[in-house]
Amino acid sequence: MERTAINPVTWSTELGFNQGELVSGHTRTLYLSGQTAMDADGRPQHEGDMAAQLALSADNVEAVLGAAGMSLANLVRLDVYTTDVDLLFRHYGVLAARLAAAGVAPATTMLGVTRLAIPGQLVELEGTAVD
Repeated sequence: MERTAINPVTWSTELGFNQGELVSGHTRTLYLSGQTAMDADGRPQHEGDMAAQLALSADNVEAVLGAAGMSLANLVRLDVYTTDVDLLFRHYGVLAARLAAAGVAPATTMLGVTRLAIPGQLVELEGTAVD
């Protein structure tokens, strides 16, 4: 698989994401459902704690990737849904550091929403990975 960052402007790279990701030569594509701060039994965790919810959501993304034989390094698209954009920005480093450690800056969209499917959840991560 070959990845090429597409950045007609450079400000986004300072925030940890590319404007686009051109992918060629890949053989598999994984579309990840939204991952929230749920434990293995489907129970919501860390009510009211954005940093902990963001970390567990990222753990759950990595679990899905791992089950497909992939890792964060394969992530080319990430959508972030949150019920509190300002609060998420204060804790976004939790996610940004993990992506940076994996050497990726996937094309990313962040959306503020009125609520998520499970009451008490503050953030949901949805993505696309290729290899």
